[in-house]
Amino acid sequence: MRFVTMVRCFALFFILVCVNKALCLRSSCEAQQEPAAQQEAAGCGCESLKRPAAAVEPVEGRTGSGDPAVKYSRDSNERMHEAQGQEKKLLSRMVLISGGEFLMGTDNPGIPPDGEGPQRLVHVDSFYMDIQEVTNRQFQSFVSSSGYVTEAEKFGDSFVYEGILSETVKSQITQAVAAAPWWLPVKGANWRHPEGPDSNITERLDHPVLHVSWADAVAYCSWANKRLPTEAEWEYACRAGLKDRLYPWGNKLTPKGQHYANLWQGDFPNHNSGEDGYVKTSPVMSFPANGFGLYDMVGNAWEWTSDWWTVHHTTDRQHNPKGPLSGTDKVKKGGSYMCHKSYCYRYRCAARSQNTPDSSASNLGFRCVSEEQQ
Repeated sequence: MRFVTMVRCFALFFILVCVNKALCLRSSCEAQQEPAAQQEAAGCGCESLKRPAAAVEPVEGRTGSGDPAVKYSRDSNERMHEAQGQEKKLLSRMVLISGGEFLMGTDNPGIPPDGEGPQRLVHVDSFYMDIQEVTNRQFQSFVSSSGYVTEAEKFGDSFVYEGILSETVKSQITQAVAAAPWWLPVKGANWRHPEGPDSNITERLDHPVLHVSWADAVAYCSWANKRLPTEAEWEYACRAGLKDRLYPWGNKLTPKGQHYANLWQGDFPNHNSGEDGYVKTSPVMSFPANGFGLYDMVGNAWEWTSDWWTVHHTTDRQHNPKGPLSGTDKVKKGGSYMCHKSYCYRYRCAARSQNTPDSSASNLGFRCVSEEQQ
């Protein structure tokens, strides 16, 4: 009898140990998942749009992605600089951004992991900046003149937000970005076909060009005798002389009920009400310019900068900073039509995000700067 009692006690002890261990493992797992969930909730997921197969699921991956885009060759460069007349007339008008000091970044970051702070004193020299994002019409002129082929065209696909795809295109897709399932790799999506093969830019020639990688943007700027802005130049231009303000126009998102940028209204990622008049990109200059005469500095399309990405910044006063000497991702600024405060509060001047230089997406474009008026 005593032996039976001992066996029962041992069995009960063993069961309690197993239950306790299971609870501990579950608790530990939940604790590890929480930061990841918080990080995911901080963005629309476009920073996760990387071309390596590990970025999408299932793991079978795509086939035929091919070699990375053709480098900007000397021959094509020479052909581009032979272009005269009409092509150059299509270039964006530029405005002089007079140099000066400003407070870059913020000590009250909306998304701390993005490296928005600390706030620091920065001086930039004078430069000229496109008043608008580069449009499909302008990029088309560049391609017609040079024969340039974008990286998305070389890879054979690009990332598109699910909500703007046709049912036909969606039915052919078997993958999604693991960290943001509303982003889908769409075969045939590129600057000419923003939502895949069954779309075109015929009625969107004055919209910002999309699906351009960092290298594509650099190629266009070179053709136009311009360059990409540094992050400091971009943010200085965005702030337009306003000290420590959230947006290019101030601290209120919709002053007197007026929309100043093409952003997301509604429940992201399920429904965009289009209260500002658009559910995708808008024609450039559809909203008021900032104090420097620049349009769409936030919203509409993300804009590439020349800087490599880092989240560590010195508090020392800097003059024309250009970011780290190397890295894996490039800085993009301004947010896009997919940004909403509840999910991707990155349409502030201090906000920032990143992508690998070969990334392209249906909300990513650019504008150029120059030391001289073009």
